[in-house]
Amino acid sequence: MAAKWGVELTSDAVGESDDVSFHPLMPRAIGGHLSKRNWARVALLGFCACLTVSVAAAQSASESMLGMAGTPLAASPRSWAVDAAANELKDLHHSNSYLRYRMHVIDAKGDQVRDVIESKDGSVARLILKDGRPLTEDDDKAERQRLNDMIASPSSYFKHVKNEEEGRKLADQLIRLMPDAMIYTYTPGQPQTSRNGVGVEIVLDCKPNPKFSPPSTPAQALTGLEGRVWIDAKSRQVVRMEGTIFRAVNFGWGMLAHIYPDGHLLLEQANAGGNRWIFTQFKEDLSVRALMVKTIHVHTNVDAGSFQTLAGPLGYQDAVRMLLDTPLPTK
Repeated sequence: MAAKWGVELTSDAVGESDDVSFHPLMPRAIGGHLSKRNWARVALLGFCACLTVSVAAAQSASESMLGMAGTPLAASPRSWAVDAAANELKDLHHSNSYLRYRMHVIDAKGDQVRDVIESKDGSVARLILKDGRPLTEDDDKAERQRLNDMIASPSSYFKHVKNEEEGRKLADQLIRLMPDAMIYTYTPGQPQTSRNGVGVEIVLDCKPNPKFSPPSTPAQALTGLEGRVWIDAKSRQVVRMEGTIFRAVNFGWGMLAHIYPDGHLLLEQANAGGNRWIFTQFKEDLSVRALMVKTIHVHTNVDAGSFQTLAGPLGYQDAVRMLLDTPLPTK
């Protein structure tokens, strides 16, 4: 039950005392309310959900496609957004694909690497490296105790899984809005990332549609974001997205949250196997004033890799046992 762009990890799943959302874009709704940090992530989720979508030679080849019947660029830019959004929804609600991978997070809490397993009940993770070094004996003991407590208390675990589902519903709602919330145009020159490795990428610039009326408070995030998206022409999956908060965004007239302009984010995705697309890198750099009280500066860098496709679905307790049975890295 991982999020499309990575993994929705509850505080119990990862061992943090506060909210954790690693596609860091999936907000955790707690008691029907969002925490200060997650109001910022609602804004970023809105944009990423939209298309959650040798340079000179590539530009020359792409320019030659412009206006030619039967070529990818003969279709309307919006059609790519529609297809990419549909694929994001499929991956968001995937039920037959389960992965194990490593997630490296650098943020205000430090530098941490976790071993993540997606189970049929939800994702679980074990801290395996801290600040670039193996865990101390005390750190490992505490992590093992936390995971064993998780096995012993299904009710507590599933309480947090419910929060994941609320975040998933919000992501679903915003993804469905994106084809109409943004205006899409083909990027001049069609600059390729060369990261895809599978062929031509369709490059779109997107900005808010002035005719779009946000139907909910979280959807207001879509009015202050613009950027560029690279879509694999063959699979119509998002390969890369760069976004900028170009103007301030208010939630609840600024009483709930105020997102300051000049924030930036980056998202990269790849096929992890079996046509399962997942994030490989996410960066966010933004400032938000929460509840008219405190300004929070968010600087996060998340990388995911070493993907393994699991043979079949595991219950969360079996997934935790698998984590506990795996030797820790020694360096």
